[in-house]
Amino acid sequence: MAHRSREKKSRTFRLAFIDDKTHEHLVSIHFTRTSIFVTAVTVLVVLCAAIFSIIAYTPVRTFIPGYPDARSKRAAIQNAITIDSLENVIFRWELYSENLRRAVEGEEPIKIDSLIKAQSGSRSETADMDAIARQDSMLREHVKEEEQFGITDRGRRDLPIEGLHFFAPLKGVISQGYDPAIHPYIDIAAPEGSVVKATLDGTVIFAGWSDEAGHTIQIQHDGDIVSIYKHNEKLLKKAGDKVTAGSPIALVGNTGELTTGDHLHFELWHKGQTVDPALYIKF
Repeated sequence: MAHRSREKKSRTFRLAFIDDKTHEHLVSIHFTRTSIFVTAVTVLVVLCAAIFSIIAYTPVRTFIPGYPDARSKRAAIQNAITIDSLENVIFRWELYSENLRRAVEGEEPIKIDSLIKAQSGSRSETADMDAIARQDSMLREHVKEEEQFGITDRGRRDLPIEGLHFFAPLKGVISQGYDPAIHPYIDIAAPEGSVVKATLDGTVIFAGWSDEAGHTIQIQHDGDIVSIYKHNEKLLKKAGDKVTAGSPIALVGNTGELTTGDHLHFELWHKGQTVDPALYIKF
C-alpha cells in the first residue's frame, strides 16, 4: 500500500503532439504538477516585470490617466521660477518700505550685507510680519499727527519744491519726455559709463538689481522727495549711504529688460506723486 501511495504522489504527465495521419510522435513533453506550478509562476513574474519596465522607462507611461506629461512638468518648473521671482520682488519692496520708514524717523537704514547673512542663516531670525504691520500702523499714525498739527522733530526748513536747487543727475539729451499718463518719468540718452549724480542731498534707501529696471538706486531727500535712477551699468553707492547733491552714485548703462539703449531712466517723486523733472532741472 505504501509503494502505491508513493507512486501516486510522484505521478508524471506527458504532453504529446502526434501527426494525425501518420501517427508519428512529433514532440513529447514530460511534466509534473510541481513543474507546471513553477513554470506558471515564473511566466507571471517575468510578464509583470516586463510590463513594469515598459511603463516606468518608456513614454508609454504618459498615456496613464493622471500621469504628468513633459508639458505639465515644464509648466510646474516655470511656476516655481515665477513664485521665486515674486518672492524676491516682495522682499525688495519690504526692504524699501522698511528703509523708507527708518529714513523718515531718522534711524539707521538696514544694511544689505546684514540681510544677506541673516537670510543664509535660519529662517527663525526673520522679522515677525505681525510686528512689522504694527510698526507700519504706528508710523502712519505718527505721520498723520505731524501733518495735522504741523509738528516736526527734524529741525529743518520745509521749502516748496519750486524753491529747491536741483543738481542735474546727467548731462545729455532727453530721448523721451514726461507724460503723467503713460510715461511719468524721463529718459536721458548718454554714452555708456557716463557718471550719474545725486540730484539733492539725501540717503540711499535702495540700491540693487531688478529684472525690468536693471541696476537701480533710490534716494530719499528732505521735503518728501524721492529720486529714482534706473538701467545703470554699475552702482557706486549702497543702501544707507549718505549722499550730497552732485556726488557720483552710478554709471550710465543699458541693463534690465525694459531698455533699448544706453540711457538714464530718471524719476522724481514729491509727496507720493510723480512730477516732471524738466520743470525743476536743466539737463
